[in-house]
Amino acid sequence: MKIRGRNKIRPEFNMSSMTDVVFLLLIFFMIASTLAKQLNTIDVKLPQADGKTENRNTVSVTIKGSNEFYVNSNRVLKIKLENQLVSELTSLKTPSIILRAEKKVAIEELVYVMNIANKNGIKVVLAVEKP
Repeated sequence: MKIRGRNKIRPEFNMSSMTDVVFLLLIFFMIASTLAKQLNTIDVKLPQADGKTENRNTVSVTIKGSNEFYVNSNRVLKIKLENQLVSELTSLKTPSIILRAEKKVAIEELVYVMNIANKNGIKVVLAVEKP
């Protein structure tokens, strides 16, 4: 006597769940691609020496066209800039500087200040002119 089960397993594949996943991925990539396009539309202006910041926990570094360095409003020699910045920022919880530079300043001077900040773990914000 042969005993057979009533439930047979049928090897069929249900495509409805697969189409749901494909549509979710399509929507995700459409949204991600529009956000990526918006990141490239940032209008960058040349930095200016005069500007204001709302954050009071920062120190401003100003570079004038004649390569004069100022920390807040005090003139500092280029050689002593790192020591002055570190001493000013030791009391702050999250040290950050606002870098202000005139249009005529060479990029090497900006990179010099940014290298000091990177060595000491200081966040740098570049001040720019409002349009």
